[in-house]
Amino acid sequence: MTTPATIGRKLTEYRRKRDFGITAEPRGGMIVPRLGRGLTFIVQKHAATHLHYDLRLELGGVMKSWAVPKGPSLDPAARRLAVEVEDHPMEYNTFEGVIPRGEYGGGTVMLWDRGTYEPEDLAGDDDPERVLRRAFHRGRLTVRLYGERLRGVFSPCAPGWMTARSRNGSS
Repeated sequence: MTTPATIGRKLTEYRRKRDFGITAEPRGGMIVPRLGRGLTFIVQKHAATHLHYDLRLELGGVMKSWAVPKGPSLDPAARRLAVEVEDHPMEYNTFEGVIPRGEYGGGTVMLWDRGTYEPEDLAGDDDPERVLRRAFHRGRLTVRLYGERLRGVFSPCAPGWMTARSRNGSS
């Protein structure tokens, strides 16, 4: 069950890395009511020390997050390194702005894509979040994204969490 206490524990590393007296990033920890149907995902373009993209998937009251140095690709043959980073708060879904230089992640953050997602292999009455949590913990997460730019099947897969769009991922 997702409670403020469990969300707070999941955000410990996120909060440890930031000075909220300096950065405009959200502190997080509130339970954000789901608007509409489906779990949310976002991709942010992040011009920090090195330009990269951040993929964030809603799961368990937080945004599971990966840094994707070369950005996502719609080419089914392309594989992209995706490095798992700390969980981010749900409130990060709307964050755009400049993280001050010298702060963790300093640079410009802009929303590049957003939408909903679901597990690729959802059988019958399975709860999507339960299916996703199991797949995430096994390191075999495959999701179907319904975004403004990204649509199709993507797999952050162990080891090293490479992302690739499945060849049958067109939608």
